[in-house]
Amino acid sequence: AYVGALGAALGTMVANLSAHKRGWDDRWEEFSAWAVKGEAYRRELIRLVDEDTRSFDRILAAFQLPKGTEEEQRLRKEAITTATKGAIEVPLHTMRVCVESMEVMQAMAEIGLPASVSDAGVGALCARTGALAAYMNVRINCAGLDDEAFKKKALEEAEALRTKVTHLEDEVMRVTLEKV
Repeated sequence: AYVGALGAALGTMVANLSAHKRGWDDRWEEFSAWAVKGEAYRRELIRLVDEDTRSFDRILAAFQLPKGTEEEQRLRKEAITTATKGAIEVPLHTMRVCVESMEVMQAMAEIGLPASVSDAGVGALCARTGALAAYMNVRINCAGLDDEAFKKKALEEAEALRTKVTHLEDEVMRVTLEKV
């Protein structure tokens, strides 16, 4: 999530630089709107860093529950399952936000300050890396889950998001490399 936040920050930086470019005064609102979107993505991804830590802590706490009786074993297993689902949902959300944030880098590569187009490209690389890191977390956390229906749905969404972010990164890089 941190590397995804860095990507959003870079896209936001290009928007802010573009908004303040001399001679582009009539486009200030357009670029400011992109900067606001980028900042919202950055803040959400930073929040998700801490949420990911909390979700993992819930797994560790569930494994510490007593298991001396059948009832304790049942409650412990339920707690582990619930915590594991949470540890899957958080990186899935991270993937979604990283994918959504690519709209800022895409726009800045296309219309942003030409001197900063490489920053939009690097932002896209960071957003893709953030999404792929979260993808690996989804996969590893799904490995320990018994709920096959939940696992199947999560893995299908993660795979679709992985494909989408890779396509978006390719597109942003194409535009970026045409300009540098």
